[in-house]
Amino acid sequence: MSRISFRMFALGICLCLALWAGMAYLLQMPVIPSPVQVLLRLAAKFPDTIAVHAGYSLMRIVLGLFAAVAVGYPIGVLMGYFPRVNRLLAPLLYLTYPVPKIALLPVVMLLFGVGEWSKLILVFLIIVFQVVVAVRDAVAAIPSETYAPLRVLGASFVQIVRHIIVPASLPKFITAVRVAMATAISVLFFTETFGTQYGIGYYIMDAWLRVNYLDMYAGIVVLSAMGLLLFVLLDWTERRLCAWNRT
Repeated sequence: MSRISFRMFALGICLCLALWAGMAYLLQMPVIPSPVQVLLRLAAKFPDTIAVHAGYSLMRIVLGLFAAVAVGYPIGVLMGYFPRVNRLLAPLLYLTYPVPKIALLPVVMLLFGVGEWSKLILVFLIIVFQVVVAVRDAVAAIPSETYAPLRVLGASFVQIVRHIIVPASLPKFITAVRVAMATAISVLFFTETFGTQYGIGYYIMDAWLRVNYLDMYAGIVVLSAMGLLLFVLLDWTERRLCAWNRT
């Protein structure tokens, strides 16, 4: 895995800000304020307002992620290791996985209300299927002879999972979470416009309805920074746990 340095991140951010500043200068429209104005507004409102909304959004993503991993990872391991479990659960997985999770929003809200539970469940549904499929495929791809030494030594299934299955499945698992995270953030933004007064999605849409473009762009910048933070944490986790997989 190639390591993206801090210098490359800084260069990418500077390039985006330069393009943004150029568009603001050329168009001279209130709907595209300059990045300097937005960053000044962000600095003024972040401590007492935007930070609260960002905290709620991060909490929903993290809780949904942990729930999806706690449920999806064991199911993926069982499906990949035991062919009988895979034959039993694969039809259900193939029927439900292709369904766009945002299409389930009305059903989820009818069942669990418009509060926190519906938002957490949608984030959970987006990530859990990716985790199950990635882990199942990673475990199924492990050559059968890899298990032979531990089996000869009388290792239990838990020991096989710890010493073989977890290390072998981690790269695909982390990749699946990384792919699902972008979709989860997008859907969370949409769900936060319903039944809540806290969250970056609510903050951005509220600013848009008030025709407050500085606040709106400040929220967008924070949402982008949240996504960047989560991706950096995933890259750091992959470097720490999958150092043997670097090329």
